[in-house]
Parts: sequence; structure tokens; C-alpha cells
Amino acid sequence: MKTLIYAPNNPLYFPVLNSSIQNPRFASPSIPKPLAIVTPFHAFQVQAIVQCSKRYGIQIRTRSGGHETEGFSSVSYVPFVVIDLRNLRSISVDGEGRSVWVEVGASIGELYYKIGEKSGNLGFPAGVCPTVGVGGHFSGGGYGTLMRKYGLAADNIIDMLFVDAEGRILDRVSMGKDLFWAIRGGRAESFGTVLAWKIKLVQVPPKVTLFNVTRNMEQNSTKKLIFQCQYIANKLDEDLLILVRLQTNSMKEGDKKTIVASFMSMFLGRTDRLVSLMENSFPEFGLEPIPENVLEGLWEMLHEEEDGMATTIQLFHYGAKMNEVSETKIPFPHGAGNLYHI
Repeated sequence: MKTLIYAPNNPLYFPVLNSSIQNPRFASPSIPKPLAIVTPFHAFQVQAIVQCSKRYGIQIRTRSGGHETEGFSSVSYVPFVVIDLRNLRSISVDGEGRSVWVEVGASIGELYYKIGEKSGNLGFPAGVCPTVGVGGHFSGGGYGTLMRKYGLAADNIIDMLFVDAEGRILDRVSMGKDLFWAIRGGRAESFGTVLAWKIKLVQVPPKVTLFNVTRNMEQNSTKKLIFQCQYIANKLDEDLLILVRLQTNSMKEGDKKTIVASFMSMFLGRTDRLVSLMENSFPEFGLEPIPENVLEGLWEMLHEEEDGMATTIQLFHYGAKMNEVSETKIPFPHGAGNLYHI
């Protein structure tokens, strides 16, 4: 396919330009706009754009089409063209499923989906938002929920295809170790244009455990928990990541404004090991099998029933001998690790 070029007089220019801008200020009419947006479909077209721009002294900005929060490929006070790489989005998993070539226009969600098709126990340590593009994310480091176990996305890049300022396509060997070092976390657009990354996949369990505990700042334990998280992180199991988010509550008429702290976690393991770990490290979280606030919700549900209607909830406690019955020993799958039959 031919390279597509969108100039400001093209009716598609602004829809294409604004499609990945996350910060509305960069879409303002008063902000200087690029001379053109160029969308290649093949590597040789990227080479031609680089060589042409160099010949005429025009700056290049690249984007992979994911999230544009800092405006690097949208705003400049000197003439520039944008190379929009979102059409380069193929993903190829090797035969054994241990490595993947992914072009820079793909999103991390597309990458995760492709990996998941091939294997239930392999993953890649990158971000949590599926619409982020791999081009900028990986070259900027790429942090996410697996980083305590496996590091950043950039730590797990083993090769790449790259167009330098001369228009040459280089790989890890031909670019040399210094350039390969700089591009993985040092922002690739400072040096050229990445076409594709080769990444190493990592081992993950087929099931993981999540929790989300919220506290408002009126609760005395909140600041203590946040303070504790800073000092205990290095002592926690590498399979556990806790993300702390602070935000103001959504205000309704008559509500008091407060700050809500959310402690969100992903644990690379089953619930029983996580609960034991948290009881030792963070008993303040109160990670009970069924938290008190959930039990209160059950009471409310029972009260909601119409008058004259009786509702019963029965909890048969498991444990003891039941904990010795693996889920594969007999066809009944609810032995070890289960708390109740409800």
C-alpha cells in the first residue's frame, strides 16, 4: 500500500491528529500543528520518510497511536511532520511461545491477547491500560503489575528493528550495544524510529489473586497504611504488587469532600497464600475470607425481601479434611482452598 499523507487541508487531518491525544490542551486551535501526518505501511516507507525529511531539513516526530499525554508528537514551534506508525501492528509469537516480535503500532492489549491465545501461563511485564501503544511505552521503560517480579518491559527486550537518522534499518547487532542500551528506557525518538520489538515472555501462574481495599482520610489507619507501604515494599514477596491511589471522592450535594485511598493489588498466586502473607505484613487491611462490609451487604439484601417472605443463607464451613482433597483427586473440584459451601 502507498504511504498516506494528511495535510491540514485534508478533512481527515484533524481526526487523525486528535485520535490519540489524551490531553485536550494539545488539541486546542491555538497550538502549532504539524505540517503533515504520514502513515506508512511498510519499513521501506519509513526509511523514505526519514531520508526525505532530512534532505529538506524538516523535523520528525513519531507516534505509535496509543496515548499522547505529553504532546511530543502533537506540539512543536518548529516545522515538523508526524510519522504515525499505527498501521505497523503485526504480532508474531515464536513456535515455542517464549518470545514475540511485535510491531510498534500494536497496543499492549493486543499483545496480551495474542500471548494469551498461545499460552495460559506466559505473560509480559508491561502496563495495565490495554490501549497504550507498545512503541512509546516500551521505549520509555514500561512499568506495570509484574515489575516487582520481572522488571520493566524494557528489561525484557531482546532485539529490535530500528531506522536511524541515515535511513538505515538496524537490529541489536548492527546498532551496537550503546544504542541498544539507550533506546530501552531512554526514549527511542531521540535517536530514530523503532519499527518492531522482540520481547522475552515470562512465566506467570494460570490464576492470580486481586484485591482492592479503600479507606477515606478520616479513618486514622489510612495515613499509617500509606506510610507503611513505603518501608515494607522491599520486604514483601516479589509476587505481590500494591498500587496506592489517592483521589477526592465524587461530590454529591451535602457530601463532605474527602480523600479516598485505594490499595489495589495483584498477587501471582492463590488466595490462601495471599491472605496468610497479608495477615503477617498488613493485618490492618483486614483481608478476611469474607470481609465485614460484604457480610453487612448480605444483611441488607436479606432486609430487602418483601414482608412475608423468608430468605435463608447457609454457610457450610470447609477446611480440616477437606483441605487435603485436591481439586483433581476426584471429579468434585471444590476441596482444598475453598472456605464454604454457601
